[in-house]
Amino acid sequence: MARIRALALDFGDTLARPGPEPDGVTVARILHGLDGTVVPEAFPSAFELVGRRIREEDRAHFTQSAFADLLRRSAQECGAVIPDPTAATEAVFTAVPDAEVDPRAADALRRLHERGLACVLACDTRRPEIVRRRTLEAAGIADCFDALVLSSTLGVRKPNPLFYDAVVSAAGCRPENILFVGDVPAKDAIGPYRFGMRAVLVTSSPRPDDLPESIGVIGHFAELPGYLEHAGEL
Repeated sequence: MARIRALALDFGDTLARPGPEPDGVTVARILHGLDGTVVPEAFPSAFELVGRRIREEDRAHFTQSAFADLLRRSAQECGAVIPDPTAATEAVFTAVPDAEVDPRAADALRRLHERGLACVLACDTRRPEIVRRRTLEAAGIADCFDALVLSSTLGVRKPNPLFYDAVVSAAGCRPENILFVGDVPAKDAIGPYRFGMRAVLVTSSPRPDDLPESIGVIGHFAELPGYLEHAGEL
């Protein structure tokens, strides 16, 4: 079996506790504080309506629409004025807390990085890269990552093969040399496995019946160094 040279790591519920998703009322409040914006009373309901439409579209094609597009379409729906949706996106996700990195997971990640494994953050998120980088820096783990592969940047999300292709390119090695680690069986274990990567599922639940036998299971990311040591990979 090919030796593991790189880790592709999910974020929410793998390395961190997911942060809240902004609702229409919250977004409207934040937009009110930006120069040049006009936010009518109908904006929150328009935001929720357009958000549902976009989620259905993205779910059907495993795509990830930009949050700025959600703001543009919501503005068109209700007559709002948002001069710079990209800047507004950063303002929203600066005000709304990102995920909180688990200290035990952070310690394990540092140990793995120190052992020479390349690390790629590979996650679905609506947050822009600049915001996620600030979160990693605040947790003291930004320097552990050689690359970030985010659905918000790519425009596609797991299990779209284009996402996994981007992970392989970012890791700089062949798929069989990459271990994908995450908490969602279809996206973080079976999807990468079918793409040629190795995988470990992080879950406190019993092992899923349909999980291929060669996919490992651990209860917490902090167990990964021990798992790899036992497998002779460290």
